[in-house]
Amino acid sequence: MAYERVGTIEATLQRVRGEFSEMPGLCLTPAQASRLWGLDAVASQALLDALVDARFLQRTANGGFMRPATERSRSMGDQRLR
Repeated sequence: MAYERVGTIEATLQRVRGEFSEMPGLCLTPAQASRLWGLDAVASQALLDALVDARFLQRTANGGFMRPATERSRSMGDQRLR
């Protein structure tokens, strides 16, 4: 279900951050993000790029965007491998 258009960039940014925070494994392509948040391709890509620049999201090898693993998750994973 796509969201209604949001009036401000800040409100849209907060909504996107909220979605990725609530669903830690969420991985979206730019096209999927555009459809989900009701944004055009240029706005969607700009928003995703800004969140990568802010280190809130990372790009995946297949062109998706998702939250990076937390430091705590990384360290816990390292301990299990030992």
